[in-house]
Amino acid sequence: MRKMSPRMTAESLPERLDELPVEPREFLALISVDFTGTYQVYLAAKDERIKMTRLSMSLLAAPFAAAIALVSAKVVSPTALTTWHAVPAYLFATVAGFGVLNVLPFLRLIEAVNAHMRTARALNNFRLLYVVQLKDHFSALGWTPNLPVDPRYPETYAPLAWPGINVMMLALVNSSYIAVGVLGLIGAEPNAALLTVVIGLLALIHYFVYYVRANVSRQRRLPHNPYHFPNVET
Repeated sequence: MRKMSPRMTAESLPERLDELPVEPREFLALISVDFTGTYQVYLAAKDERIKMTRLSMSLLAAPFAAAIALVSAKVVSPTALTTWHAVPAYLFATVAGFGVLNVLPFLRLIEAVNAHMRTARALNNFRLLYVVQLKDHFSALGWTPNLPVDPRYPETYAPLAWPGINVMMLALVNSSYIAVGVLGLIGAEPNAALLTVVIGLLALIHYFVYYVRANVSRQRRLPHNPYHFPNVET
């Protein structure tokens, strides 16, 4: 019977770098592979962020398309859409339904923004590697990189940056759809104060999810670090 070799764990790794079964000439190849993989994840996260934004816009446009189709088919009178109590209940249900459905791309957008920011930090860390090694040569040339080399930049939780603004605006629109749809279904009076309170509460729930996923979840248990490298994640 073939004997299986035991799986290598973090505890079984050598404590000294010179004991690693890797030749110095292979380090650059390993770094190149890691960088390429990180860059591919970075591009995929950026692409997913754009796709989730487009998907959200499509879902949010669906109730308007449904209303236009119903008016064109003369199922609903155009004047009925101008009065709160004359709007059919199924249109309110459509608005609420697509607002709830849009929570899914909202959550995926948060994850895509997180992945995008984290891989950007990883790329900065790779860039820091060659900047440190070549800093004297760069100084002799009178040249400095105009790209960030701080592995703690950019912040994953940055509500005032464009990715954060994108998330927060989507949260506000989602909340508005759900609030209008639910209030219309239960026949509540459409006063501005009630709408503002309900939309505000729903937006706070969305914001809480964003805050937890982008900020609080960073305080997770870190993987084992047998070589005691300094942690550059914050």
